[in-house]
Amino acid sequence: MNTLSRLLTALLVAAGIALAGFAVGQGLERFRMSDRSVTVKGLAEQAVESDFAIWTLGFRRAGAEFGAVQQALSGDRDQVVAFLKSRGFTDDEIEARPLQVQDLYAREYAQANQPFRFNGTGQVLVKSARVADVESAALAIDPLIQAGVQLGGENEGGRSGPRYQLRGFNDIKAPLLAEATRNAREQADKFAAEAGARLGPLKNANQGVIRITGDDGNDFDDGGSRTKRLRVVSTFEYELR
Repeated sequence: MNTLSRLLTALLVAAGIALAGFAVGQGLERFRMSDRSVTVKGLAEQAVESDFAIWTLGFRRAGAEFGAVQQALSGDRDQVVAFLKSRGFTDDEIEARPLQVQDLYAREYAQANQPFRFNGTGQVLVKSARVADVESAALAIDPLIQAGVQLGGENEGGRSGPRYQLRGFNDIKAPLLAEATRNAREQADKFAAEAGARLGPLKNANQGVIRITGDDGNDFDDGGSRTKRLRVVSTFEYELR
């Protein structure tokens, strides 16, 4: 009887050890499988047209008398505004900035041999969603130059052309990210198939930063290009089964 009891006890212990070993083995297998994953990058690019333009027309005058410089600037401003209205821009799209006249002799460290005592500048801005009309007007400023308006350089705000913006960025953002997500999923599916595995659920995702550049070859958007190029690289990690 004692022998039978000992035999039964030994069998129960052996069965318990075997069951525990099976459970541990299964646990290790699940851990190994859950650790299998693939990380892919999804790329999406799109060329879009700007939807807003800001054009600053800067002009300058210099002279020996304050009143004469100010009067000349006022005349220049009127000519610039008239030119813009002749191109179809409305008062809501035109912003005339206050004129500025500086006494060069009154400045600290002023030089007495300045050819002109007074230096004046003015600015007229065009802000419009009619991007094509702004671009067309910027290419037709010869009449202003012929009329004697001294259009200034960058320091006076008279840049070589309009600055183009993409204010509807949020409307484009979602479809672009969706395209990057689809691209990443396709790559992950292909990898899983080649590896003899099945693609599991998404574990981690990083949508990345949407980069905006001009269509002029620059690596950044300085506003000078009417066409913008949007590019995003998103990173996704999928579980493999």
